[in-house]
Amino acid sequence: MKIIAGNWKMNGTRTALAEMLDAIAGVTTENRVILCVPFTMLRNGTDNVAIGAQDVSANVRGAYTGEVSGAMIAETGAKYVIVGHSERRMYHDETNDIVRAKAMRAIENGLTPIICVGETMEEKRAGKTFDIITDGVRESVPENVTDDIIIAYEPRWAIGAGITPTAQEIADAHKVIADTLGYMGLNGTPILYGASVNANNVADIVAIKNVDGVLVGGASLKPQEFVPIINNAK
Repeated sequence: MKIIAGNWKMNGTRTALAEMLDAIAGVTTENRVILCVPFTMLRNGTDNVAIGAQDVSANVRGAYTGEVSGAMIAETGAKYVIVGHSERRMYHDETNDIVRAKAMRAIENGLTPIICVGETMEEKRAGKTFDIITDGVRESVPENVTDDIIIAYEPRWAIGAGITPTAQEIADAHKVIADTLGYMGLNGTPILYGASVNANNVADIVAIKNVDGVLVGGASLKPQEFVPIINNAK
């Protein structure tokens, strides 16, 4: 069983979500499918698709205009939330400390956080890949976690660039993450890969050791692209 998570980012409509859910309803798969959609589309999932949010406030409640709390997300029926996505880190200057606080708010409200870590091209060229992702895991995962969490490895230099790291690069990064989680007493935590995933490469990607699924961007917006990814990930 693999986890196939789609991140719609700031795209889509309620109608598009209904069409996607209808398309996936006809799919027979053992994979766990998650769609992380904008706040306006959050709802209960279906028999074979769980719904998640793309962010959550680090605060519990209060005068934080524009923020959405973990309790508010949970009330919609959503079960997951992405925290620390590369775009949040890049455009909103989110640090590992902020991501950890958001992950904690998610857990407190019964949501499973999908905690993203990954290196930029500058960090990759400087030979800091393993340091960045190790620190990302250690500092973004709340202490004393015993609840369900998911880690997503995003090589930030590949996202949106149509670049897929080599199988060895993916394997090396996922091993470092798996080892770090092991040191933290979190053996068995699922680790997703996310960057330029499509129907043609997903089978090869999920066959790599320590890759437990994928976090899909643009290809998760269209049923004709997302359904084949679900089917091909075995």
